Parts: sequence; structure tokens; C-alpha cells
Amino acid sequence: MKKLIMSFLPMLVFLSACKTTQSTENDGALQITKTIVTDSFSVGVVIDKPKGTSFDVLMVFHGTVSYDSLILDAAQNTLNGFKQILDKKDMMIVSVAYPEENLLMGDNVKHAEVALLWVKNKAATELGINIKKVFLAGHSQGAYVVTRLNTMHETNGVIANAPGPLNLVFRCKLEEDGNIANGAVCNLLKNKYGTTTVNPDAYQSRSLLKFTSGYKSDILFVQGLDDTPIQMTSWPLFKQKVTDCIDCKKLQVYEVSGFGHQSLFENPNARLEFNRFISER
Repeated sequence: MKKLIMSFLPMLVFLSACKTTQSTENDGALQITKTIVTDSFSVGVVIDKPKGTSFDVLMVFHGTVSYDSLILDAAQNTLNGFKQILDKKDMMIVSVAYPEENLLMGDNVKHAEVALLWVKNKAATELGINIKKVFLAGHSQGAYVVTRLNTMHETNGVIANAPGPLNLVFRCKLEEDGNIANGAVCNLLKNKYGTTTVNPDAYQSRSLLKFTSGYKSDILFVQGLDDTPIQMTSWPLFKQKVTDCIDCKKLQVYEVSGFGHQSLFENPNARLEFNRFISER
């Protein structure tokens, strides 16, 4: 593997980071919801802070929920899911409620980046704590998001469970041919670019298969081998491309036989790999 190329963070202006909706505290532990606002974007986060003042941080990213009215609940559920499998109980978790509705696939990476840069640059001051290490973890579309963030910014490590969509040409062509039901992701792309036959490059440019190099941090991919046919059709190619990466940091692929899309949360060995990955960094 080549040496890590250090990235220069863009200069985002953080206008405010306002507390919203809920705040609970118990013996120094705290859970709050905040809205991070910049000059261009805003994004909600749910923060679960254990007792203490100095923490490693795990940022987590939910899977697809389609409607933005559901993303805060999805962020809370994702926080709970990762907290349940996380052995390190003194780690602060920040769950990002990135938007999806009416956005082309991948456009919400900009919102996720706002949350990451806030954690790296502003969270310690605003929360009155010390932040040591920062890890990213995502499930499904959330794993797509953290994989793309790993091509943009350095962290202490990234975990991606069942990342996708891997190949939007394949997926959306199935919808165009009537083989599966139409969905919002492909409908938005079709309205913008035309069909996969007319403009396949536009679909491929947003597929995770186009983001298989240039990883700035160590990354662990977890994939259940009993996942959906849409995922598994493209998974071998994705696995090969990331394995062949020559400008990535350390990369691990952990496949789970007999488990599907939720393998990280359901398989004890996958959970073991997840916790080992964090503890070794």
C-alpha cells in the first residue's frame, strides 16, 4: 500500500450548531439532538455521550429510508444498533441524519461531510469535551456514504456493512425493464439523465463501483453472502476492485456465510471483527 496522502479540509463556515428536540442526562452521560448548519448545508445529528470528558468518537450513518420525515428516527435506531454491538462503552456515538428525499444518489454525501467536519473541527469546543480518535461506520446506503467519505477525508478507520448501491446501471435497468418495482432512487436519476441505455455513464458515476480507490483511512467491509441478488450480483466485482487498490490504506473484507443485509448486527463473528478493527487503531 502506498503512503497516506494527507487531505486539506475545505473551509466551511459553521454558522451554528443548535440543540433541538431532546436532551437527557444521567450521571454525566448525555444524549442530545443537534442541527449542524453551514453556509451551504444543514444536517441533524443524534449524540450519545457517555460519562466523562475525553472520548473516541464513532460516527454512524443509517440506511435508506426514502422520506426525510423518517431520517431522525433512522439515526436514533442506527445509534442504538451500533451501540448494542460496540464493546467499547466509553465511546461517544454521533449518528448522522443525512437527508435523502428528492436528492440524487450521492448528493447527500455533502451533508454527511458537514457532520464529519463538525466532529473533527468544532464538536470538542461546542460540547466542552476532548475528542481523540474519530471512526466512521455505516449500514447499506450509510456504508455507501462512509466509503465515499473515506475518499475525501482521513479518520482513524471506517467500517462499511453491506455497502450499496454498488451498480446503479444494473439496478435501474431492472426497474426500466419491469423486473422489479420502481423506486425513488432510479426515478430521480431517470428524470435527470434519461435511461441507463441513453446515459449509462451518469449512473455509473454515482455507483459505489466508481469509488474503489484512494481510501485515506483503514477500512473494513462486511458483507453477508445471503444478501439480495441486486447486491450480490455486483459484490464480487466490487470486492475485487477494492482488493486490487494500490493507493488505499489497509483494507479488510469480511464475508459472512448464511447471513444477509444485516450481517454485522446479527452475526457474532462479524461483531467480533468490527470491535477488533476499532480496538487495533
